[in-house]
Amino acid sequence: MRNKNRKVRPGFLHRHAILMFGPAWLVMMADMDVSSYIGAAQTGATFGYGFIWIMLVLIVPLYIVQELAGRISIATGEGLGSVVRKNYGKLTSEIVSIPMALSDMVTYAIEYLGIGIALEIIGIPLILSIPVIYVIHILIVTKRSYSKAEKPLLIISAVLIFALMVSLILRGLIPLSSHLADPVLIETNPSFFFLIAANVGAVIMPFMIFFQASATGIKTAELHLAGVNVPRARSLDIMRRETFLGAVATELLMVLAEMAFTGIGDASHSTFFTSPAVMGSVLTPVAGSLSPYILGIGLISAGFIALIVISLGSAWGVAESLNLKKSSYWMLYIVESLPAAVIVIFLNPPYLVRLVLYLLIFFVFTLIAPLTMLWMIGRNRKIMGDLALSSRESKIFLAVSLTIILTAVLAAFTS
Repeated sequence: MRNKNRKVRPGFLHRHAILMFGPAWLVMMADMDVSSYIGAAQTGATFGYGFIWIMLVLIVPLYIVQELAGRISIATGEGLGSVVRKNYGKLTSEIVSIPMALSDMVTYAIEYLGIGIALEIIGIPLILSIPVIYVIHILIVTKRSYSKAEKPLLIISAVLIFALMVSLILRGLIPLSSHLADPVLIETNPSFFFLIAANVGAVIMPFMIFFQASATGIKTAELHLAGVNVPRARSLDIMRRETFLGAVATELLMVLAEMAFTGIGDASHSTFFTSPAVMGSVLTPVAGSLSPYILGIGLISAGFIALIVISLGSAWGVAESLNLKKSSYWMLYIVESLPAAVIVIFLNPPYLVRLVLYLLIFFVFTLIAPLTMLWMIGRNRKIMGDLALSSRESKIFLAVSLTIILTAVLAAFTS
C-alpha cells in the first residue's frame, strides 16, 4: 500500500519544473562555448578518446559548484553580487566580480571569432559578419525580461546538440583495435597535464557562477509576478535536477567533440579553426562534404549561447556588486563586448585562437575569489538558513575547489 504521507518529488514534466527550466541548462550549454569546443577538438586530435574518462569525472565538480550557486539564489532571492555586497562589503564584491568582467572581455573575442569563422564557410567575411552578430547579441540581452532572452537560447541549445551529434556521425567511430580508441589514458608528460588543466578550465568559468545565481532568482521573481509561486523546497529540487542534467549534457557534448576530432591531425594546430578552407580540406575526406557546414553550425550555436549567457552573467555580477540600477545595465552590455568585436575584425585571428588553451588555464585562477565566496556564503547560516552547507558538503566543496585550482598550478609548472 502506498504511503500517503510520502512527499512526491516533481519530475521534469511537472508544471513547475517546465516553468522554471532554463537558467541551469543554459549556463551548462554556454559552458560548451567556442573555447571549450576548440579545447575538446585539440584533446581529441592529440590523445584520441583518451580524455573521455576525465570529461565524465568533471561532471562532479561542475554540478557541485553550480548547484551551490543556484542554492544561494533560492535561499536569498538575490544574485551572488548582491549577496556578497550586502554581507561582506562593496570592496569584496568588486574583488569577486571585476576580474570576471575583465576575463570575459577576452572570452567575447573568442566567441565572436568562432561565429565569424563559421560564417566564412558560406562566404561572409568577418568585417561584415561581426558587426551583425554584435547588434543581434545586444538586441537580445537588452530585452526587458530575462525570459524573452532565454527562449531563443533554448532553441539554439537544441541546434548545438544536433550539430555535435551529426558531426560525430559523419566523422564515424574509431575502430576499437586502434590505440586512439582507449577511453582511459594516463600519461605523465607535460602535454597531458596541460590539456587536463585546459579541460578543467573549460568546465567552470566565473560568469557561470554569477549567471546561475542571478538567473535563478530573476526567473523565480518573474514567475511570482505572473502568479506562479513555487515552494522553496520544490524550487531547490527542480534546480538540482536541472543542474545535474545540464552538467551531464555539457560533458557529453565535450566527449562528442573530442571523438569527432580524433585522428584529425590538423585540428591539433591553432590555425585549424581560423580557416574555412582548412576545415573543409581536413574534414571532407573522412566525413563528407557536409562536415564543414555541420561544424560551422556547431560553432555558431556554441558561440552565440555563450555570448548571451556571458554578457548577462558578467553584467549582472558587476551591476549587483556596484549596486547599479537596472536601467543602466544596457551600458554594461554594450561597453563590455564592443572592444572584443573590434579586436576580432582587426587582429590576426590565428593569434587569438593560439591563446585559447592558455586562457582556459588562466580562467581557473580567476575562479579563486568566486569559489571562496561561494564556500563562505554556503556555510553562513545567517544568509542561507536551512539551505546552508552541511559539514560534509562544506568539506566536499572545499576539496573540489582546491583540486580545480591545484590542477591549473600543476599545468603551469609542468608545461
